[in-house]
Amino acid sequence: MPAVSSRGRGRRTINEINMVPFIDVMLVLLIIFMVTAPLITPGVINVPSAGKSSKAPDKLISVNIDAKGQVSLSGEVKLAEASEKEAVSAIKKALEDTPDMPVMLAADSDLRYQQVISMMKQLQEAGVQRVGLAVK
Repeated sequence: MPAVSSRGRGRRTINEINMVPFIDVMLVLLIIFMVTAPLITPGVINVPSAGKSSKAPDKLISVNIDAKGQVSLSGEVKLAEASEKEAVSAIKKALEDTPDMPVMLAADSDLRYQQVISMMKQLQEAGVQRVGLAVK
């Protein structure tokens, strides 16, 4: 039976939605979510750790990229302030004799991430099998 009011003359129907049942349902749902939320455990992500190796390699090539993007090589191959292509070609020549020699990539923390990835991609395309990232 529709809601009616008796204001003034005669009886009229009220054209409003009754919000009380809606509010009751929302409060019950709120309580259910508040009780069950602490019981749900978040997913566990298995992140690898960066530990120290047991023995440092005897021979390695170190690629250093400074904050300005200048590339220099040290270790088995020494090259100061070269372009990425020159550095990669020098590394490729050095790896002809020992293809399993590791290459360590050290970049300044202010350097754009894209430049580091670009260097790693060029090293991979040159055939470098072992590339590592230097950390503190």
